[in-house]
This record gives sequence, structure tokens and C-alpha cells, in this order.
Amino acid sequence: MVRMSSEANMDHETSQPGNGHDPLLVVEDLKTHFPIRRGFFQRVVGHVKAVDGVSFSIDPGRTLGLVGESGCGKTTVGRSLLKLIPATGGRVLYKGESVFDQPPQEMRRLRRQMQIIFQDPAGSLNPRMRVGRIVGEPLEVHGMASGDELQERVEHLLERCGLWKQAADRYPHEFSGGQRQRIGIARALALEPKLIVCDEPTSALDVSIQSQILNLLDDLQEEFNLSYLFISHDMAVIHHVCDRIAVMFNGKIVEEGDRDQIINDPQHEYTRALLSAVPDVDPRRVKNRIKYEGMRM
Repeated sequence: MVRMSSEANMDHETSQPGNGHDPLLVVEDLKTHFPIRRGFFQRVVGHVKAVDGVSFSIDPGRTLGLVGESGCGKTTVGRSLLKLIPATGGRVLYKGESVFDQPPQEMRRLRRQMQIIFQDPAGSLNPRMRVGRIVGEPLEVHGMASGDELQERVEHLLERCGLWKQAADRYPHEFSGGQRQRIGIARALALEPKLIVCDEPTSALDVSIQSQILNLLDDLQEEFNLSYLFISHDMAVIHHVCDRIAVMFNGKIVEEGDRDQIINDPQHEYTRALLSAVPDVDPRRVKNRIKYEGMRM
């Protein structure tokens, strides 16, 4: 498997050896910079390089974990490749099609196949809409179902994600955090996508609920042959759900490789620092935490 440093990030081959298929998603030299404005006229005096030359690929039915501390740019990567945030440069190829070059009508078609699960289940659901409308709205917008068929598909999605069909008549505030995240997952599944960006989908949940959501995502991946870009700051979660891991620091990928290689034989000092911060299940064992220069500890 390919292992790389930050210096090699821009030159590495984005097609990784995997299951013999062409990659579903290829990201090449992705850059997303935000302008810094100052003064009365709000002139641009510089840029924040949130994402600065990121490259990776995801095979069909596989999961790439993008891990790093808060503020490293991993969420910006996920939103940029879906065009939720305008990218400054680079290319994103979905099944060989350039995402950034698509006109609005073609991008609408691609959005059916690329969805996102947000970090905050409460903030991502419209509090004034009933759950049935939230889950069914993508189907209506894309003209995939209406009337009784729409209701049946919404109820099936809710039940498949661990809720009950009567939940369609209730509002988001009537559910717990874990249940709201299940609603978000059902909405992401509605259009039968092949790629889902999971933006820290368990970080706002209790530990006991996290495992249930992770198991649900694993079951759905196997059932629908989904590919995930799984974004997280938690190395333990990444180890549990991902096939490959990309470690991100200051807008760049500093190390990428097979899951077990990264966990058992990390090459970059920042990766070792992240692994040293994972809590140990044995409270009597003293861990030697590694402090990496520039890392928020």
C-alpha cells in the first residue's frame, strides 16, 4: 500500500490498489483558501489555506478515514468535494466525471449519488418540518416519488435506520440525539447514493449511542455497497470503521495507508501523537503522550 509524507502528497498516484475496480472518487491536489479582509474597504490582505493540495481516492464499497485535530481542514475537504464550499483549485472526479466542471443541471444529477451526513444532527434538521417531509424532500425535489409511493419509501427508510414509521409525523425536537442522527442517515440514503461523506457523525453522541450508529453505517455499507469518506478526530473510531486512513495536519495529508499499517506502524510524528492521545481502557496503564509542535493538546 502507498505510504506518503506531506512532501510527496501532490505527486502520489491517486489510484490506489484495492479490489480491482476503478476508484469511485478521485481527489487531485484539492485546494480551498479563504480570503482575509481588513480595513474599511475590506481589502484582501491574505488567505487562510484551509485545504492546501490534498489528494486521495476511494474505491467502490470502501471507507477512507480522514483524521486530524479540529481545524486541520478535514471538514472543508468533505464539503469542497461536494461543491458545498467553492474550491480554489484541484480536481474531483466521480466515476471519471469532473465534479467542478459540471453545469448546474448535471451537478443536480451527480448530487443524487453523493450525499453527506452532518456532525450535528439537531442543527442539520429543519425544526419546522416533520420528519416525513425531511426524509422525503430529496425524493420530491428529484422527482423520484410522490403520493403514496413517497410515504411508503419514507417509512421504509425510517424503519431501515432503526426508527418506526410513525416517526414520520413527528418533529425533530421530539427525538434524542441518536434518533435525530438516524433521521439524517435516512435522508442521506433517500436518493440511493453510492458515496456518502460522513462528517464526524458520532462526535456529538453519547459513547453507547456511537457504537449503534457506527454499526448501522457498517450494515448499510454492506447492504447497499456504499463508499464512505469518514471524517473524524477520533483514532479509535477511525480504526473501527475504515479500510484506509489519511492523516491530515494544517491543510495537508501527512500520511496515508492501510488501516493496520497506520495504526501499528505510523511513520509520521503527528500520526504517532494522535495515536498516543487515544484513551486506554486500563486506567492503571500510563501512556506516554507525544506532543507534536503546532498540535493543539
